[in-house]
Amino acid sequence: MSYELSSKNRAGSLALSDNKRYELFISKVAEFGEIWSLANDEGWVTVVTEEDENCLPVWPHADYAKEWANGDWSDCEPKMITLDVWLERWTQGLDQDETLLVVLPNLKEQAALVDPWQLDEDLRAALELKH
Repeated sequence: MSYELSSKNRAGSLALSDNKRYELFISKVAEFGEIWSLANDEGWVTVVTEEDENCLPVWPHADYAKEWANGDWSDCEPKMITLDVWLERWTQGLDQDETLLVVLPNLKEQAALVDPWQLDEDLRAALELKH
C-alpha cells in the first residue's frame, strides 16, 4: 500500500526540520498504514544516542530506510511493520525494552527522538482525524 516517492520529494522532505519530518511521518503512516525500519539476519537495527539511549530508527517509506542501508548496515534491508501490528504490539514492547524512536532521520543523523507512547498517541490521534 506504499505511496510513490520521487527522489525530489524524498530530498525535499529530508531537508525539513525535525518537527516537520515528524509531522510528515505521522501523516504518511496514518494514511498508508506502514512503518519501515532496517533489519538483517540478527534482527532490527538500533542506534545509541550520546546519552546512551537505545533507539530504533523508523521511516514512513522503504526508500528512506534504503538510504541508511550502507556502511555498518550494508547487510540490512528495509522491513515493513503494519500500523495495526505496531499499535498492538510494538509500543508496549519498545517501552519495556526502554527503546526510543528516531523518527524519519535525515542523512545528517538528525531526527525527532520520541518515546514509544508519544508516537502511539500521535498516530492514534491522526487516525481519529482521518475517520
